[in-house]
Amino acid sequence: MRNQKTALVTGANKGIGFEVARELARLGLRVFLGARNAKAGRAAAEKLSNAGKVSFIEIDISKPGSIQRAAEEVARQTNHLDVLVNNAGILLDEDKDALTISAEIFETTLRTNTLGPWLVAQAFVPLLTKSVGPRIVNVSSGGGQLEDGADGWAPAYCVSKTALNGVTVQLAAALPKFAVNSVCPGWVRTDMGGENAVRSVAEGAATIVWLATDAPHDLTGKFVKDRKVIPW
Repeated sequence: MRNQKTALVTGANKGIGFEVARELARLGLRVFLGARNAKAGRAAAEKLSNAGKVSFIEIDISKPGSIQRAAEEVARQTNHLDVLVNNAGILLDEDKDALTISAEIFETTLRTNTLGPWLVAQAFVPLLTKSVGPRIVNVSSGGGQLEDGADGWAPAYCVSKTALNGVTVQLAAALPKFAVNSVCPGWVRTDMGGENAVRSVAEGAATIVWLATDAPHDLTGKFVKDRKVIPW
């Protein structure tokens, strides 16, 4: 159905991504639930079958070939995409510091958290340009903020999110008819955030869903938390 809005959410088999997919489906969007693990992705899509139309798409954002295959598969199932939520990410260095982190961990983190979303955006722009109001939401982190300086936690992860914010600005400049923003969901109780985190998954997903649906379309090239622009 051409007038039904469509969305792709990467890393959506669990955590914040799963909740975003659920809420977008409940709002009436057709949702492509992206995950690199096919078994987990299909199970997640099945769980959301009562929420709306949710289809599993296999996509490993660390692999350009997988991204391209996913773009081709989505194009076979729909003629447009309204929303891209770049949610997939990894955290490998929580117990490291800037002097002990290995080159391998740093490169792997950047490949997934920074280069991955950039390549996903490039691959899906042809479908997004067919939307009357295309939106890209990059799920970043307050750990990527530069204003107050780093606190030393998870340096590769934090640097990858700083760089992702740079990707957001560049995409916003290259896509003036799009709304392209980074979002900080806060410290959320997920596998990544841990059980001591202060926010529920629903609270973490709330601003992502807002940016994907109801935020002013002229809000672009910004870093947002709790529906407010925050410093880079």
